[in-house]
Amino acid sequence: MDISDLLKQKMKTIPDWPKPGVLFHDITSVLGDAEAYRAVVDDFADRYWGNVDVIVGIDARGFIMGGAIAYALGLPFVPVRKKGKLPGETIRQTYDLEYGTDTLEMQKGALAPGQRAVVIDDLLATGGTAGAAASLVERLGGTVAELAFVVNLKGLGGRKRLEDAGRRVYAQATYE
Repeated sequence: MDISDLLKQKMKTIPDWPKPGVLFHDITSVLGDAEAYRAVVDDFADRYWGNVDVIVGIDARGFIMGGAIAYALGLPFVPVRKKGKLPGETIRQTYDLEYGTDTLEMQKGALAPGQRAVVIDDLLATGGTAGAAASLVERLGGTVAELAFVVNLKGLGGRKRLEDAGRRVYAQATYE
């Protein structure tokens, strides 16, 4: 069974959460299944073996995937956090949300210039968060090899937005 089929079999979809009319695709059912979680991590690890120098995970579920992938590959893990959550000197990137803005941070010196990074998160919706994280990597002198997700929500257009901006995107499963 390929990873997309496995995810669609194991992932729970919760209707009307966090608000009426929304179908929430919940990865916690995958995380709670040791074989499925291993398959997700192994798929990413196989894809990036020998191709990247660092794994960058987006707060917070990107930490769950990214930390495991970094461990599997023997690579460093760099967190991208919400504003005010990282100690020391940081750089910030503000990005647009549907109704307002948000800000992500990365510690200065977290990446060495020239390092190739994969930026990982659980879900791709509009692409704003991933685009902001990629900008942080580049501002520190790194190169974004790819933006990677467990799930792409096709109807929200994030993949197209990121690809139109010249970004490479990989998603293990796509939902309409």
